[in-house]
Amino acid sequence: MDPVLLFFAGVAAFVIFRLISVMGTRTGHEQNHDLEAVQQAARARAAESLRDDVEEDEAPPKPVSTNARVLREADPRFDEAEFLAGARGAYEMIVEAFAAGDLRSIRPYLDDSVYGAFKTAVMDRETAGYSSDLKFVGIEHAAIIDSSVENGVMSAIVEFKSNQVRVTRDRDGEVVDGDPNRIDLVKDRWTFSRKTSSSDPNWTLVGTGGAE
Repeated sequence: MDPVLLFFAGVAAFVIFRLISVMGTRTGHEQNHDLEAVQQAARARAAESLRDDVEEDEAPPKPVSTNARVLREADPRFDEAEFLAGARGAYEMIVEAFAAGDLRSIRPYLDDSVYGAFKTAVMDRETAGYSSDLKFVGIEHAAIIDSSVENGVMSAIVEFKSNQVRVTRDRDGEVVDGDPNRIDLVKDRWTFSRKTSSSDPNWTLVGTGGAE
């Protein structure tokens, strides 16, 4: 073979070998560069998350009605909309349980005096041989109409307007009160209370009464 061709073939092989070596090797500087990029991205995400948390913590509380203002002053975390949603649920649950004579399921939500009054009413109903049928249609309106704070205890009077089908029957199943085919608009005013310092978010029913 021509010596010149051999020389150029050797040079070409050397060049190809160097190219393969360079392309198949990471210098370590590139690895550091990638690591730094990942760390910078992680720090950026952490900073953004922290800003979101701070903005969320600094978000002003939702406004409350005039009748609930004293509750907000006593507890800056008081959320009127959230409270009324819970009051609605409690009202429906307690009304249905009372009609069914199931006071055990609602005992944790009742003050001792309210529980005692409910228990007496249920016992009198059973003694008379009456039973109560109730169909809860829905709540039309619920609002705080008055509130107060005394000796570290917050109290809220809530007015409810609900649609119910209420029937009382005797031992023979005859209707003695109400109409199974009529929906009545029922108005109640219930008082709920909670200690300002309590870690328990639940409110207790401490008073019941009708509304005009």
